[in-house]
Amino acid sequence: MPNPYSGPIIDAHHHLWDLSLGRHPWLTASAGERGGLGELDALRRNYLPEDYLRDAARHNVVASVHVEAGWASDDSVGETRWLETLDKSCGVAARYVVHVPLASHNAAELIEAQAAFDRVIGIRDILSWDPDPARRFAARDGIMDDPAWRAGLGSLARYGLSFDLMVFPRQLAEAAHLAAAFPDQQFVLNHCGSPIDRDPEGLQRWRDGLRLLAERDNVAIKISDLVAYDHDWTLESLRPIVLHCIDCFGMKRAMFGSDFPVAGLHASFDEVYDSFKVITADLSRDEQAALFFGNAARIYRLDAGSSPGLLPA
Repeated sequence: MPNPYSGPIIDAHHHLWDLSLGRHPWLTASAGERGGLGELDALRRNYLPEDYLRDAARHNVVASVHVEAGWASDDSVGETRWLETLDKSCGVAARYVVHVPLASHNAAELIEAQAAFDRVIGIRDILSWDPDPARRFAARDGIMDDPAWRAGLGSLARYGLSFDLMVFPRQLAEAAHLAAAFPDQQFVLNHCGSPIDRDPEGLQRWRDGLRLLAERDNVAIKISDLVAYDHDWTLESLRPIVLHCIDCFGMKRAMFGSDFPVAGLHASFDEVYDSFKVITADLSRDEQAALFFGNAARIYRLDAGSSPGLLPA
């Protein structure tokens, strides 16, 4: 009999913001569409720990990983300082993946400043670029081959920081070359590799690229925000995407994340996690626990034995 997961969860990917601070340019009323997400009006409101806890109330989320949320790029450490002011008693934003523009002249200095915060365990510098301006996140193509950017990436290992890798399927082969060039660097692929092209050719490109990247054992994957690329999703449209990710990366290198509130544009928190639970219901209890909890605890350095209020600083 299928047995959906009911144990503790570490949400490996979500965002928080306070728009009154004026530090999120991509969420201003005048900003255009971004990343194929569609109309962003529903995101133009504060999203704070109490909002996250309300959305996640039906699920046993004991800790979460906050991923940089497009804070003004000239003040990336400012987002980290702000996160430090938020209530951590329920485990929300227990760890941070922060932004550093790795090609910048002061990247090494910024990495050192970010690493000084105990909750910082990773860096993200979004690489997703597409010829269509409404889809792209990154300002330019080819960043992964930029010597200055690679020099910045090479500084992360000194502090034991992972790198959250966000790319489109057209960039997955390039990402595999990057992971091969930095074999001691832990990479975490965001959002399943962003399967944005839903036609058969586009999905095959994504499947092949994901398989290639998964050959690098220093890459893990976050199964998160599938609905960003499948606005008219059904459980049956999500199932093959989730299962292909698990098939490629195995039970030790895959984890689930909500990507809330961004995923909320096209699904509720309950729909996101209920889908994950139904799709993985035939897996063993240990396999489910690895996907929902254990892998994120290991990769993002959360104490797997801690209760929410006792998670290490």
